[in-house]
Amino acid sequence: MTTETRRLSRAEALDLTHRACRGAGASEAAAASLAAATVSAEAYGKAAVGFAHLLDYLTSLTEGRIDGAAEPVVSFPAPALVQVDARGGIAQLGFDLAFGELSARAERYGVAVFAQRNSYTTGELGYYARRLAAVDLLSLVVSNGPPLIAPPGATQAAYSTNPIAFAAPGEGRPSLVIDQASSAAAFVKIREAAERGEALPAGWAIDADGAPTTDPIRALAGALLPFGGARGANIALMVEVMAAGLTGANWSLEAPDFNRGDRSPGAGLLVIAVAPRLFDASFVLRLETHLQKLEHLGVYVPGRTHAHATPGEFALPAALLERVAAFAGR
Repeated sequence: MTTETRRLSRAEALDLTHRACRGAGASEAAAASLAAATVSAEAYGKAAVGFAHLLDYLTSLTEGRIDGAAEPVVSFPAPALVQVDARGGIAQLGFDLAFGELSARAERYGVAVFAQRNSYTTGELGYYARRLAAVDLLSLVVSNGPPLIAPPGATQAAYSTNPIAFAAPGEGRPSLVIDQASSAAAFVKIREAAERGEALPAGWAIDADGAPTTDPIRALAGALLPFGGARGANIALMVEVMAAGLTGANWSLEAPDFNRGDRSPGAGLLVIAVAPRLFDASFVLRLETHLQKLEHLGVYVPGRTHAHATPGEFALPAALLERVAAFAGR
């Protein structure tokens, strides 16, 4: 059965998202930040963390997991360090407020670090990396959240999906954008499969008893598995140390659920921004030449397909838009 869709222009998508956020209780600044991130995710083909994930934010705003009026506190403990306390608000707003200083300090010192704590989950991680690539900075971005992954030897979740994103600037576009979770599949994929009644591939999850399962409902009651077994779990742990340890955010084991209760997950976001031209003046040209050689060999280079993703309009499920619009009408 074909899902009914509606088409929205980019301006209409931004307007609807902004009004929905305001209706759910977000401040003007938070609504603008979240609207921009949501529409960007859709534009770059990341629908699972676009309008579909926006519903998590809207519900959390109304139920108290996000403080819609929170005003992040930005400080500078060291010349190349930008520290933010999101104070229970959204991660995107804290990043927006610090973006100018982070970029300027990276250009001045070669490397600068953004460290944020106490936010709701960070949404599409590639969004942060793409924005830095757009101002000619290379970046590594990591984040954590509530526990969702059971590493080898455990029968319950100990880490979040602990994603990692990377982007490098290209000639007029992000040449390379990598955004992936430490789990075999993103949590939103499990939830989507449950909504559609579809079985999961083997190796994605375990049930509440620690047994492997392909049933998404049982998986949601259990835990996700890391990609590559212990190797993926090791990466999740490294991300945890950087995203939670260095920022002062909640460890995943301590983080409240992001879609239940009235407490913020207190997630962490760490961004390392690098000015590559200070290391090698020909970096951008050399990278572009290299990536073109890889593509000529048939190598898939992440991020290239959607590098200029600015569609004039979006086709979105009508039922999803109706749910979002219900918040806008409040």
